[in-house]
This record gives sequence, C-alpha cells and structure tokens, in this order.
Amino acid sequence: MSIRTGWITVITLILSINIYGQDITGNKFGKGLINIEAQDSSYSMKMGLRMQSLFTSDWGISEADGFGDAESAFLIRRARLKFDGYAYSPKLQYKVELGLSNDDISGSSDFTSDAPRVILDAVVKWNFYENFELWAGQAKLPGNRERLISSGSLETVDRSLLNSRFNIDRDLGVQLHHETSLGGNFIMREALSVAQGEGRNVTTGNLGGYQYTARLEFLPFGDFEDYAGADFAREQRAKLAVGLSYDFNDNAVKTRSNMGSYMLLDNGFFETDIMTYFVDAIFKYNGFSALGEFAYRDAEDVFAINPDRSLTGAAVNVGHGLNLQAGYLFLNNFQVVGRYTTIDLDDRLTEVIEDQYTIALSKYIAKHKLKVQTDLSYTDMNLGLDDGLTYRLQLELQL
Repeated sequence: MSIRTGWITVITLILSINIYGQDITGNKFGKGLINIEAQDSSYSMKMGLRMQSLFTSDWGISEADGFGDAESAFLIRRARLKFDGYAYSPKLQYKVELGLSNDDISGSSDFTSDAPRVILDAVVKWNFYENFELWAGQAKLPGNRERLISSGSLETVDRSLLNSRFNIDRDLGVQLHHETSLGGNFIMREALSVAQGEGRNVTTGNLGGYQYTARLEFLPFGDFEDYAGADFAREQRAKLAVGLSYDFNDNAVKTRSNMGSYMLLDNGFFETDIMTYFVDAIFKYNGFSALGEFAYRDAEDVFAINPDRSLTGAAVNVGHGLNLQAGYLFLNNFQVVGRYTTIDLDDRLTEVIEDQYTIALSKYIAKHKLKVQTDLSYTDMNLGLDDGLTYRLQLELQL
C-alpha cells in the first residue's frame, strides 16, 4: 500500500463515523474530536486535530539601500493528528502524533528510506512504580524548556532563534522520568534518556554512537496550575521552575547533535562527540509570565575532515545563545510579549553575533485551543551585514 493510499484509507475511516447521520457528541471544544473508553476500562483513546495558518512578510535592511522589497507568503505551518490514551491499565499510556504539513514531513533522506517523516511522536509511557515512568519509542528528548512546551502552547508565533540553533528535538530510544518531593511544596523532577542520536524517523542503522541526555528541574514553590505559555490560571502565588539539561552525543554524525545535516566524507561519515548544555527558568504570577534560556554547545572536533586532512565544508554548530522574554495577560485575554534573543556562534565559524528583538500580541479566544497571534521581529546581524525585519500573523485551531 502506498503512502497516499494509506492516508486516503485513514481519512475515509474517520469520515465514516458520521456518514449515516448527525452525531451529537458530549465532547467540549478543545477536548478532542473523539473520546473513547472501553466499557471494561481496558483502554481509552482521544483523537485531536490542530492546525496553524501562517502569513509572513520579510524585508532586508541595508545601510546603503535601506528597506528592500518585501517577500511574503501564506503557508500551513503545522497540521497534525494526535492520539493518546491508555492501554490495558491507566498506568500504561501512549501518545501518537502525526505531522501532515510540508514543514512537518520534510527532511526525507536515505536514512529515512526517502519517505516523508510523518511520525512526530510514537511513545508508550509506563508508570511501573510510584513516581517512576518509563518511556519507549520516539518522543522529545528532555532538553530545553522552550522545545518541551508544545508549539501550540507558545506565547509567540513560534519558538526563538536559540531553539532553532541548539535544540535536540525528538529521537528514538528510552527515557526514565521521576518526580521527588523535597519537603513542603518543593518538587524536583528528573529525566534520563538513551537515544539513537540521529533524530526522528531514522530507519537505517545507527551511525556513530548513542545520545545520552539528563535533565533536572526544580520547582521551589510547587507545581504550576498551568504549565504552558501565558498565565491563564493567574497564579495567586509566585511560581518558579528552574531546569538544567546536559546532552552528550557520542560519535555524532550531524552538525547539530541529532539535528542538522550529515557530515559526509569521501569514504563514509565524520564522527565527533558533541556536548550541549541548557539552563532555563520560567516564572508566573497573576497574569505575568517570564521565560529565560541559555544554551551552549561544544564538540571534540568542530570541522569535518576527510582522511587526507582536507575540509569537507561541514562543521558542528558550536557556540552559545540566550533567550529572554516576558509578557502580561490582560483580563480581556489579550497578551503582550517582548523577547530578546542573541546567538553567538564560535569565532572559528563566524564572528557575526545575531541579535533579534521581537514584540508579540496574542488574542486568546479559547486559551491556546483557538487564538490569533502576531509578532514583529528585527534581526541585527552586526558587522555591517544586512539586517532583517519580519512580520508574522498566525491562526491556531485545536480540536
């Protein structure tokens, strides 16, 4: 069965649910299209749908010519189907998320069997003892906070430059998660992961070594009522979470740990150890929210070198980045957010320091389930290079 035929079959099955007449459901908006639970409580399934429609417009800015001509586009940034629930016991949960937009499925290669990368998440989570949970499958690695927050629950149109340069995204493997009470309201969360180290949907071998990730998170004032972006809960007591993550990719073959492009040699692949560090924090109080992240990446060898000592042109994306943002949610569910991001790659790669300043406005109609977001970003490239101005407008819908 071809991929196209498979998708036609899936869509037909979904539509056939209502083909014989109108079905009045007890579900509420944003709580899933379909909610099923077995009569004997042996399984459950919730199916959800989300999409982001995006308009962007970009201008180059040079000292000599000023503003250049605008380049604009409409696109479907994300379109996804989500399934989650439990099987056999509520202690054995699962999540499957499929990406249908071009951005979601792009990046096919020999290592993904030259097929669209449809699967985002396919993971089983087993609460096998007290607060211990074992994950198996493909899921986000326990890296930086901005990446761990869903793209549908952000306070801006999309994540920052820090995330796009340094995040470690999804991979295949196993993870162990645990939560510890340190007394009073103080909570500590721990996560360990062993992954293949080449990103999602890889089907061919395991080049290089494995990827090891650890994360510690401290919540000194207790858990958040609403952990996603924006303080919808209007926390009456200040809430803070501080996270530390370390990622070691043994003999990595990609330019950004498990992301980026493969470092190809004349006779194989260039391998080098890549280390990535994250420090992040989130704070919420009475409608105010703030997020800060710092990322640093280093590698044993920065430049990919052929056996004859000639350079291949590939290099590991080493350096550091800082992202700071803060916003306030008004009682009418409008939110204003300001963000500053700076990216400073290692001088061996470039002396350019990239600074970006963003102002964002959001109108939440049904929290993150239905919202309109817009932002304006100015990117200062320094060293006399052309700067940039970007305007974005996005509609988010989640069912």
